[in-house]
Amino acid sequence: MKVLFAQNREFEKELINIVKKRSPGELTGVEKRVREIIEKVREKGDEALIELTMELDGVFLNAEELEVRDEEIEKAYSSVEKEFLEALNKAYENILEFHEKQKQESWFYMKEGSLLGQRILPLESVGIYVPGGKAAYPSTVLMNAIPAKVAGVERIYMTTPPKGNKEINPYILAAAKICGINKIFKIGGAQAIAALSYGTETIPKVDKIVGPGNIYVACAKKQVYGEVDVDLIAGPSEIVVIADETADERYVAYDLLSQAEHDENAMAILITDSQRLAQEVLRCINDCIETKEKEDPLNNNISTAKKSLENYGLILLTQNLMEAVKISNLIAPEHLEIIAKNGDELLKEVKNAGTVFLGEFSPEPIGDYIAGTNHVLPTNQTSRFFSPLGVYDFMKRINVVKYSLESLRLYAGHAVKIAEREGLYLHANSLKVRINDVQG
Repeated sequence: MKVLFAQNREFEKELINIVKKRSPGELTGVEKRVREIIEKVREKGDEALIELTMELDGVFLNAEELEVRDEEIEKAYSSVEKEFLEALNKAYENILEFHEKQKQESWFYMKEGSLLGQRILPLESVGIYVPGGKAAYPSTVLMNAIPAKVAGVERIYMTTPPKGNKEINPYILAAAKICGINKIFKIGGAQAIAALSYGTETIPKVDKIVGPGNIYVACAKKQVYGEVDVDLIAGPSEIVVIADETADERYVAYDLLSQAEHDENAMAILITDSQRLAQEVLRCINDCIETKEKEDPLNNNISTAKKSLENYGLILLTQNLMEAVKISNLIAPEHLEIIAKNGDELLKEVKNAGTVFLGEFSPEPIGDYIAGTNHVLPTNQTSRFFSPLGVYDFMKRINVVKYSLESLRLYAGHAVKIAEREGLYLHANSLKVRINDVQG
């Protein structure tokens, strides 16, 4: 891991250069291919999905096999160990409880006899994309489906790529059953995003697509935005840990490693005012990697974590932790842990972060699975303007205006002046004809 000192003149420039290297903005390498896939699905529907699934995933499906049958879901559910189902149900309860707090209601008020307000309504249909390549993430099903259900979305569909035996990972299907997903389809990649965006003979068109995916999925979501809504274009995982001398070096080291194992481009950063802690964390990380490599030399997670830390692992040494928070706000991380004796005070200064994990007993993975907060979070500095996925992402607002005669008399003349100044004389006429009737 690279060590940077905040007192150095070029510190901020060097830090931003490292952070920006991970930006997902450079999708040009796959944009053309993704555009071809999307157009093929638009033109040929299910036929294109079957061809692309064979070409890209090596799985042959006929039209009747695109949708997961009820008996497949039941078989998968019954094959999953009881302990896992108990854990999944407890996670469901906690995530549901947290997201119930986010519900919003329509509101109206009266002013001079007029009614003004907003109707707040759920989207009618949502598509959830769940990866199924290198790993399966049943937690992703929960995190995307539960806020949609709380919002009141009527139709929730899910797409996920099939394995070579034409089956879907049973843990994903178990999570989908618990969430009450309406329909599940055996389609992955950019072709799944295209199918949900435009509809095919089998897969319905939806209003919004959510869920993580590889660069092809991210690029497809970017290209279909406007035809449908999307959640966000997520990049590799990232964590910042702000810690003082009271922090347990093992906790800090293992939390950094927990994110580094996601991806070679994942970013793990420790910001501390303690050189002793920095040295101890480095030692713990090296000891952990060395031990795990001896236990299992072929462990891909360890090799991924090593490359991640080599590429984007940083230790930033500051004069104090208030300076550490300022640097964290600049990074705007997906995950921020604060393990320090004055953590509550530092929290008040945090402006940019997806989720803050406060205290030594709040490791980031607790938020990934069981705490109840959503793990779909903004990455690549976008927590400056994006929020975690929530119930509000599955709702829309309709403004309502019911003007009274009294209000028209009071305000129409002002509206006419603004309309005429903007050169929109027919707007003004729409108002004038009513003013004349009222005055006449």
